Amino acid sequence: MSLHQQLQERAAQGKPIRVGLIGAGKFGAMYLAQIPRTPGVHLVGIADLNPAAAKTNLSRVGWAAAQTEATSLDQAISSGLTHVGEDWQALVRHPAIDVVVECTGHPIAAVDHCLEAFAHGKHVVNVTVEADAFAGPLLAQRAAQAGVVYSLAFGDQPAMICDLVDWARTCGFPVVAAGRGHKWLPHFCESTPETVWGYYGLTPEQASRGGLNPKMFNSFLDGSKPSIESTAVANATGLGVPSNGLLYPPASIEDIPSVTRPRSDGGVLERKGMVEVISSLHTDGRPIPYDIRMGVWVTVEAPTDYVKHCFEEYNAHTDPSGRYFTLYKRWHLIGLEVGMSVASVALRREPTGVARGWHADVVATAKRDLKPGDVLDGEGGYTVWGKLLPSDTSMRTGGLPLGLAHDVKVVRPVAKGQSLCWDDVAMDTTTHAYRLRKELETLHRPGV
Repeated sequence: MSLHQQLQERAAQGKPIRVGLIGAGKFGAMYLAQIPRTPGVHLVGIADLNPAAAKTNLSRVGWAAAQTEATSLDQAISSGLTHVGEDWQALVRHPAIDVVVECTGHPIAAVDHCLEAFAHGKHVVNVTVEADAFAGPLLAQRAAQAGVVYSLAFGDQPAMICDLVDWARTCGFPVVAAGRGHKWLPHFCESTPETVWGYYGLTPEQASRGGLNPKMFNSFLDGSKPSIESTAVANATGLGVPSNGLLYPPASIEDIPSVTRPRSDGGVLERKGMVEVISSLHTDGRPIPYDIRMGVWVTVEAPTDYVKHCFEEYNAHTDPSGRYFTLYKRWHLIGLEVGMSVASVALRREPTGVARGWHADVVATAKRDLKPGDVLDGEGGYTVWGKLLPSDTSMRTGGLPLGLAHDVKVVRPVAKGQSLCWDDVAMDTTTHAYRLRKELETLHRPGV
């Protein structure tokens, strides 16, 4: 039975999936826009630091004010309405909630939210992929120990890439490469919230109309988010990562099969079986026609001459050798697609992407010369961007994960372009996020 059919059945039985949402910003609002048209789902409650802003977003996406008049979670459950408040702990602890959607974008808080939800028997769809990037394997482990499902969020590119990789492997294709698109030039890594809209291709008016956060969008532009998302994919699929960061090779969709081959066959990969991000700009800044900027892709190899001939016979577009083929989705709809994850974890107890090992990491890297006393402002800010590295490299150098580089004071000089290590900063060692990350490192030390 399809997920939609199961949702319809739950609606007919009066047993909807009961959802709690933490964080009702842009991503959360997109999911909220789809809930009224999704059968078998009841959004019981929203926890947000600014309930008034959350209600404004609900109104913006078309919710009637009366739908959020429930004064408590219990009333919301009995009436079919939604409660909006600040108390995330009450939300994740309520016995009637089935699935928690973590949508704050704050990685340190997200770890707290996930762990508390697991402790109270809730499945979690984690939109805050930044937390998954530095602690995903242990978040998955904690969920399994609690007998619940932890999942990346469909609609966000990592889960969709994982879906393509799963398609390829289930069909018997060796995966050569997988990833997403991005608008990229090397100097974008220096972008700040002040420069982001010009680089991104939006006017300040468009950004304001959409309620877009410049720091969050800058995290995409400066390469942090592509690195974070590639880390999540590598840890979920076992694919490798480039030894010194993403290459961002420019390519049209037509050229992806040729570009995402190993170097020995004329491509850019160090070897087969890696993540990579395709740029939608030529190196001189010219736009590439028919780009994959907003999409995802997987490149597979014909394992036999017979399969290669099938590619040819059915007019599949391949590289010139006929061996490499790319399947892609040119668009992703972000929060509008989160319902796939909610239904999957609640009805099938299956994640739409989850870390299975620690293969990759995102290390905070200086955007400018940093001096003692400077305070790091995390991804998308003015001080650091995220560089994708193999987890072994990060472990060896003591790399500071980008997700923990928030409100942290620098204690020794760091040159522009240099990746930071733990010894460069004064960390708050009391958070669950820090402790979980250090546990992950301990488990992966040689001989452990």
